[in-house]
Amino acid sequence: MHNRRPLSVVIIAKNEAERIEACLQSVSWADEIVVVDSGSTDGTRAIAGRYTDKVFDIPWRGFGPQKQAAVALASNDCILNVDCDERVTDGLAAEIRALLGSEGIHAAYSIPRRTFIGTKEIRHCGWYPDRIIRLFDRTRANFSDNQVHERVVVAPGAVARCQGHLLHFSFKGMGDMLAKLNNYTDIAAQEMFARGRRTTLMHVSLRPLWTFFRTYIIYRGFLDGYEGLEISLANAITVFYKYAKLRELTIMARKDA
Repeated sequence: MHNRRPLSVVIIAKNEAERIEACLQSVSWADEIVVVDSGSTDGTRAIAGRYTDKVFDIPWRGFGPQKQAAVALASNDCILNVDCDERVTDGLAAEIRALLGSEGIHAAYSIPRRTFIGTKEIRHCGWYPDRIIRLFDRTRANFSDNQVHERVVVAPGAVARCQGHLLHFSFKGMGDMLAKLNNYTDIAAQEMFARGRRTTLMHVSLRPLWTFFRTYIIYRGFLDGYEGLEISLANAITVFYKYAKLRELTIMARKDA
């Protein structure tokens, strides 16, 4: 057994007083916890300060840049990124500790997530296993600069798989989900516009229909009952609004030209 590599957990937050403590408790075994806050007014920083002295205030830059800022502030190269609405299970914690004590670890590891709407676990709709890279060596991987839907960038073939789960309590209910998706579509439309993407009638008509069909039928959302139908409809609406908002940005740009 090799000497175990030290681990830094990085968390970004804003007004997460209701959720961050359970998240911090689930990673209290780590060697270091780094919390990057962006102007919380609800006591988030005070709660974080009970678990770590590495609490920083950095103005919001978007999800990718904000997470990379947290990575840069960490003392260790082995990084575990956890969101405030996530919990590390005991099984995953034990698995990570074993990996860090082994020889020849990979550049990055994907972790499966179990996602809940309220207390209802969603097992279909494309939401499980929802593998996402969260454990990585920052000398060989880093976060993308995406404003939303950020990802860890790592060389092909360098990603291994963890078996332990993250628990993901992303939404209290449908109202919470729709409010977040509205914000995400604003950012997504702005990013697409900046990249030169433009919309067509097909984007705002056929793509939402395809998204619903894929989520509800191909990904078997119907097996998740009423919540599966809600998610399928919400996904379709999200696609519609993303391209509709992109169209509005294009029209405004033409008027200002």
